[in-house]
Amino acid sequence: MSARFPRRCTALLALLTAAAAVILAVPSPAAADPDDEGGSKKLRNALATAAKGYDQAKTKLAASKKRQAQLAVRLKESETKAAAMTKQVNELANRSYQVGRISTVTMLLNSSSPDGFMERVQSLDMLAQVDSGLLADYRDEVATAKRAKVALDTEVKEQKKQVSLMARKKKEAELALAEVGGGAAGGFVDANSPAARPAPRNSDGSWPKESCTVKDPTSGGCITPRTLHAYQESRSDGFKRYTVCYSARASGEHPKGRACDFSAASGGFENKAATGGDKAYGDRLAAYYVKNASKLGVMYVIWYREIWMPSTGWRAYSAGGGPAAVHTNHVHLSML
Repeated sequence: MSARFPRRCTALLALLTAAAAVILAVPSPAAADPDDEGGSKKLRNALATAAKGYDQAKTKLAASKKRQAQLAVRLKESETKAAAMTKQVNELANRSYQVGRISTVTMLLNSSSPDGFMERVQSLDMLAQVDSGLLADYRDEVATAKRAKVALDTEVKEQKKQVSLMARKKKEAELALAEVGGGAAGGFVDANSPAARPAPRNSDGSWPKESCTVKDPTSGGCITPRTLHAYQESRSDGFKRYTVCYSARASGEHPKGRACDFSAASGGFENKAATGGDKAYGDRLAAYYVKNASKLGVMYVIWYREIWMPSTGWRAYSAGGGPAAVHTNHVHLSML
């Protein structure tokens, strides 16, 4: 009996230890990440492709408009200079016509003295130089104006091309969302959203190519520099509730370090739809990222059964599932 008691105590202690380990292994609400971004892999890929294509076309359109403005100024300058020189060229032509019958030799021979002869030689040489320079400058300005006009026409064609591409990418996004009931939606807008500091862009206005290279402060994984910037900006503007960015999933932007999930509840992700103050927090955060989308490089935002993309605005997003799948307990952010 006494020999069996210690063994029973040992077995009981092992059982309690195992139970404690199981309890500790169960994630707390703050650690229970949403298990899916919602929608199918096909849908997410279609949205990402459409969003990236739209952003690239929009960037090229903006660059083309900038070049067009610069060319318009150059064209006006060249046309103004050419117009001012036209009077001088006409005077030169009239003078050449008037003295055209008098040869240079005749003009020199009519000199009354050696000094007069030399003065005429110098005058003729200077006149020739002035005439030659004037005509050369005139031809240059006319040629510059023509080149600027051709370049302007090219930019107009480029802009039409990019506008058409943007419309096509918008349509692609709408068609992809239509498969999950993605009609027009009210959306989340806050005119008082803080203004975020812009993320770095390339000199042509495009976004630098980035990969998962910086440590994710919300997990043990990595995220892109642009995603980190967006996360830090939202926190500096008061959105400090529990967040998870990187997570090892089969698809989507999270394993690429290009997405974050922001809990609506102050205690972490809850398995229920946000209401009251938690819902209001999610509304404000979604509106914040929409307002600062072009500054931060936002690809899309999902919140409370709605998705926002630069090309479409807010649309219904009725992916099936629980609060995590339909995004009623967290705001999802995907980055370009």
